Amino acid sequence: MRAAVFHAPHAPLALEEAPEPRCGERDILIQVAACGLCHSDLHYIDHGVKTFKAPPLILGHEASGVVVEVGAAARDFKVGDRVLIPPIIPCNTCRSCRSGRANVCERLQMFGNDVDGAFAQYVAAPAAECFHLPEEIPLVEASVISDAVTTPFHGVRNRARVQAGETVAIFGCGGVGLNAVQVAALLGAIVIAVDISPEKLEWARRFGAVEAINPRDVPDVPRAIRRLTGGGADVAVEAIGRPQTQEQAFSSLRGGGRLLLMGFSAESMALNAGRTTYREIEVIGTLGCRPVDFPAVIELVRRGKLQVVPLVTGRFALSEINAGLDALRSGQGIRNVVLPQER
Repeated sequence: MRAAVFHAPHAPLALEEAPEPRCGERDILIQVAACGLCHSDLHYIDHGVKTFKAPPLILGHEASGVVVEVGAAARDFKVGDRVLIPPIIPCNTCRSCRSGRANVCERLQMFGNDVDGAFAQYVAAPAAECFHLPEEIPLVEASVISDAVTTPFHGVRNRARVQAGETVAIFGCGGVGLNAVQVAALLGAIVIAVDISPEKLEWARRFGAVEAINPRDVPDVPRAIRRLTGGGADVAVEAIGRPQTQEQAFSSLRGGGRLLLMGFSAESMALNAGRTTYREIEVIGTLGCRPVDFPAVIELVRRGKLQVVPLVTGRFALSEINAGLDALRSGQGIRNVVLPQER
């Protein structure tokens, strides 16, 4: 099969022939229809963040496809089924898994990190971890549900505990940030979007933001948010992963507010511990999404409560994957996907 292979940091992915994955007895073999290009991939390629499986490695963790083979002991799937492949494989036996937090499994495996991922024509996945896709959801666009939609759903709903009527400031309106806007608006929140791109701020308004702030036009964003809200946001979501932006998000909160750190950063932010204590500010981490929430997200997409079709603004054949990664680096579009079956 054709695959885009990661060999080393600071080098383009190599288009190569790779062995087709073996379908284990509890697995399904999936012909990949689409796989999203994510900033996590750039962490490995551009910044030298180590993968758990040493290169060569096939990246890609946000995928949809069609079942072409079913393992002897696999259940609930048949050849021809349309499926969503989750980014992670939990062990289902550790304390985290048994307490309903499989997204922080103690023996977590991730496609495109611990095991080969979906920048390839085929990928094998445990049947028990995959999800059926309704016919109403287009197969290519469905791929972004796997990470770009479910991650903010878990973060905004479960971790930040956003309630109807609360004010939520979302810093960063890329693929994940715009879906945080969608989810917060769906929950009934009053959403303020922050981004340096006028185009993405316009998208944020389409997805439910009532206010949009461009830091290039507003020198003190936290102060502007405090003025708009009469004291500060109830929740601030940082969806970029930059210490400076994390600190701005923290400063935009009212007393008793909640800071949700959704963007990954290898660097440390400066935290005002005194204000955190005196104003009872919560600082909350979030990672991916619990498997138990995937069916609810898929149903919300099926019913049109969450949109995925407008999110996919760039499509690249597997041979064009490095151009797709360049588009991601430059901030072009909302979500770019790779189509491994196209040449």
